[in-house]
Amino acid sequence: MHLKRTIGAALVGLSLSAGAAFAQEITFAVVGPMTGQLANIGDQFRQGAEAAVKAINEKGGVMGRQIKLSVEDDVCDPKQAVSVANRIVANGINFIDGHACSGSSIPASAVYAESGALMMSPASSNPVLTDDAAAKGWPTIMRLYTRDDAQGAFIGPWIAKKYAGKNVVVLHDKSAYGQGVADAVRSTMGAAGLKEILYEGINAGEKDYSALVTKLKELKADVVYFGGYHPEAGLILRQSAEQNFKFQLIMPDSIASPEFWQIAGPAGEGTMFVFPSDPQSKPEAKEAVEKIKAGGFVPEGFTLFSYAVIQAFAQGIERAGSDDPAKVAAALKNGEPIDTVVGKVTFDEKGDLKNASYDINQWSNGKYAPIPQ
Repeated sequence: MHLKRTIGAALVGLSLSAGAAFAQEITFAVVGPMTGQLANIGDQFRQGAEAAVKAINEKGGVMGRQIKLSVEDDVCDPKQAVSVANRIVANGINFIDGHACSGSSIPASAVYAESGALMMSPASSNPVLTDDAAAKGWPTIMRLYTRDDAQGAFIGPWIAKKYAGKNVVVLHDKSAYGQGVADAVRSTMGAAGLKEILYEGINAGEKDYSALVTKLKELKADVVYFGGYHPEAGLILRQSAEQNFKFQLIMPDSIASPEFWQIAGPAGEGTMFVFPSDPQSKPEAKEAVEKIKAGGFVPEGFTLFSYAVIQAFAQGIERAGSDDPAKVAAALKNGEPIDTVVGKVTFDEKGDLKNASYDINQWSNGKYAPIPQ
C-alpha cells in the first residue's frame, strides 16, 4: 500500500509538473497566404516568425516562457481571414503576426479587436486598418510596416519630377491594397503637377491582358504605375513584350520576391518598385539574416518585418510585465523604441510606425537593388 501511494503521488507530481510546464508556454499566431497565388508572401511571414521564435526561445523565451507558434492560412481572402481570426481567438491566442493583404487584415481586425487580441501586421499598408481602429477605439490593432499614404507621398512627387511631360498611366487591381496605394500615388503625383492619361482597374487573376496592353500601346504610355501583385505585373510585362511594346513599370512593395522574375522573365528588366529601406543591410539584422540563409531561405520582402513583429510582442510583454494584450499595446506605444531586426522602431498612438524611410529598387537580370535617388 505504501508503495502504491508513493507511485501514485509521483504520478500526480509528474502530471502537475507537466501542467506547469505547459502553462509556461505562450502562443503567437502568424497568419498570411500560405497557399494560393501569393504563397511566397506567406512563406516570408512564416520563415521570419519561425526564425524569431527560435532565436527568442534559445535565449530563455519571454519572461521565462517559451513561445509556441501557430501558423494559419488565409489565402489573402477576406472571408477566409475572418474565419481564421475567429478560430485563432477561440483557441485563446492573443498575439497575431499578420495578416498580409490589407483586404484580409481590415475585416480580421474587427474580430481581434472584439476579443481584445493584439494584431500587428508586417505588411498591410492601407491606412484604413489603423485609422478605423483609432476611430473605433480599438487599441490593439497595429502594424509594423509603412502606410500607403506615406509611400504615395514618397514616390508620387518623384514620378512627377522624373517623368514630367511623359505619358503616365495609373492602374490598380481593385483590391484594398492595390487601389489604396495607387490612389495615394495618383493623388501626390497630381499635387506635384503630373496628371495621368489613364486611371483604370484591372481584374486580378486573369491570364490574358493583351487588350490592356493594346490600350497602353495606343496611348503611347511611357510609364505605368500599377498597384497590385506580382502575378498580374509579370503577365502584363510578358504580354507587352510579345507586342514589342516597352514602358517603364513602377510598382509598390509587392514584387520584392523572386517569383516576380519567374513570371516576367527578361520582360521585367528595369522594373522599379518602392520598398522600406532594405532591412537585410542593417547591422541589427546581420545575425538573423545569416541564420535564415543558412537554412536555405533568402529573407527578402516581408521576412524580416514578420521577424520584427515577434520581437515587438516579446519586448512589449516584458515591458508591460504582463501578457495582457491591451497592456502590451500600451507599452509598445509609450514612445520608447523597440529593438528589432529592421532597426529601432517606435509607434504612434494609432499603432503605426513613425519615421519610415524608403528605397526605390530596380530589377535587373533576376535580382533587385536600390538605385540612387
